[in-house]
Amino acid sequence: MRALFPGSFDPITVGHVDLITRASRLFSSVMVVVADNPAKPGWLPVTQRIALVKKATAALPNVTVTVTDALTVTFARENGAQVIVRGTRNTQDDEFERNLAAVNYHLDPTIETVLLPSKPELAFVSSSTVREIVRFGGDPKELVPPVVAAALERMRDNE
Repeated sequence: MRALFPGSFDPITVGHVDLITRASRLFSSVMVVVADNPAKPGWLPVTQRIALVKKATAALPNVTVTVTDALTVTFARENGAQVIVRGTRNTQDDEFERNLAAVNYHLDPTIETVLLPSKPELAFVSSSTVREIVRFGGDPKELVPPVVAAALERMRDNE
């Protein structure tokens, strides 16, 4: 069964990688889909986000990485995914994701949504937290894969 794991991954975190790894054990293939919303430019360029996600998930043979600017459920249908996997860290995430799952079900009831809770020790990790740490000169290396930490360090050095 093919699953889709969508997100902005701006940047990808150890929490994302954990969820993708767990999804890769549940489904025969997982397509990680980097959202490219021209109306919401990312902190990192979409090409860099794609490259970092590919590098961070390279050890997972049944995981592929792509990009879309379409609705997730439409992209899932067009790419043969039967499941959309989303992660939740807390009750606010859970409420948001349940509502999103309901919208996706309304748009296409043949595509299921599976919510994976984060591991408790990763529940505080988010891309926005990483961005804030970097913005104020902190070191996010424990919150991101090594390849991302290196890229963020290069960004800081070029400022």
